[in-house]
Amino acid sequence: MKAIHISNIQYLVDGSGSPAVSNAVGVNMRIVDGVIEAVGESVLAKPGDEHIDATGLVMYPGWVNTHHHLFQSVLKGLSIGINERLFGWLNHVTFPRVGRVTEQALRAGVRLGLAELLLSGTTTCADHHYIYHQALDPLMADLLFEEADQLGMRLVLCRGGQLKEHVNRQYPSRTKPETMAQYQDDIKRLTEHYHQPQGDAMRRIVVAPNTPTFSMTPDELASLADFSRSLGLRMHSHLSETENYVEFCQQTHGCLPVEFVARHGWLGDDVWFAHMVHVAEAEFELLGETKTGIAHCPASNGRLGSGIAPIWPMQQAGATISIGVDGAASNEQASMLAELRLAWLMQRAVTRRPDQITIEQVIHWGSAGGAKVLGLDSIGTLAPGMAADLALYRLDQLSNIGLHEPVYGPIACGQATPALVMCQGRVVVKDGQIPNLDLAQLKRMAADAVALLA
Repeated sequence: MKAIHISNIQYLVDGSGSPAVSNAVGVNMRIVDGVIEAVGESVLAKPGDEHIDATGLVMYPGWVNTHHHLFQSVLKGLSIGINERLFGWLNHVTFPRVGRVTEQALRAGVRLGLAELLLSGTTTCADHHYIYHQALDPLMADLLFEEADQLGMRLVLCRGGQLKEHVNRQYPSRTKPETMAQYQDDIKRLTEHYHQPQGDAMRRIVVAPNTPTFSMTPDELASLADFSRSLGLRMHSHLSETENYVEFCQQTHGCLPVEFVARHGWLGDDVWFAHMVHVAEAEFELLGETKTGIAHCPASNGRLGSGIAPIWPMQQAGATISIGVDGAASNEQASMLAELRLAWLMQRAVTRRPDQITIEQVIHWGSAGGAKVLGLDSIGTLAPGMAADLALYRLDQLSNIGLHEPVYGPIACGQATPALVMCQGRVVVKDGQIPNLDLAQLKRMAADAVALLA
């Protein structure tokens, strides 16, 4: 039985949304076999426990990133798309390169993206992996689990795909899409090999077509919902990212996007959508009644000029809110700290409610909210019985100097160095370094991938 005792935690936010703990005495935490056994001032070490001193460090839950495109980590800063909005960016940056992604380029992007996430304190990543087409070996997706295992992270593979060509002229396919049979067969294969149902699963599979309104017919969308639920899988996709989604849905289907997915079985507490920027007030109630989840991606939405999602009213209606960094081709970094700070600022700006959009609330979105969206009910909060997914931050950068309340530093300042990151009690970052990462090799791999995809 492996046991770890963390002592003198002076600054802690547990992810529940409760006010931060900031005191001079400090609390202790004992972890046994990757699970938090106890938290409190009276929690003592036992003989043989490994000891970690948290004096002066800030403890947060490990972040749960609910929307990413890891392969894009080697597509940062392409000048041809740097000033484009979504559809222009898709047509200039990602679509022309999807068919050129090799196994080595994919591995480089995945490893780089996961490493960046780890260094911001992220322990769980849901990757919306959508580069499939008929000429691609679907087994290439398996390497995402290999890379996550090597680095010690939880990975939720959201198995993307586009089943129809040119559903929308603004959203063209540059490759021949899969058939529904191919798509479903590979999801069955992935589920049999990798899917873990438990609340602290290290591997999950999710059914995730690229976009409900563009990627398949309405009948296919409805049948896919039935298929997903028959396997006990959750569902994910993009929705309402730009005005184009709304216009297309109204012109083609005579309704708003949330109304459209509701008609075809794509709302519920087992479904979450990324972006949700252009959502009408009339749609809030549908989202709330069904407890549908949302992955808020403020950096990508700002980078592409898409707008600011109405996160607070959707939460007030009952929707579950989480945070996603989205792909590096429309963000250029994979830092959950930066994303959370941006969410904090932007949501305060649009709501004018700094009393509601608190740092504790934003941390909840990035931890417990994400865990709920992914159906991982044993992660996301620093409480007894939960998985020991946590980040201990040092506040020794210039941007942190002058803080009166160090507990707010990582979010308020947007920068902090991880002294220690654990996933299921395993150390995955120590003193700002990733133990199982050959950085020199990664730099070479990334350079080769950038050259290939230029």
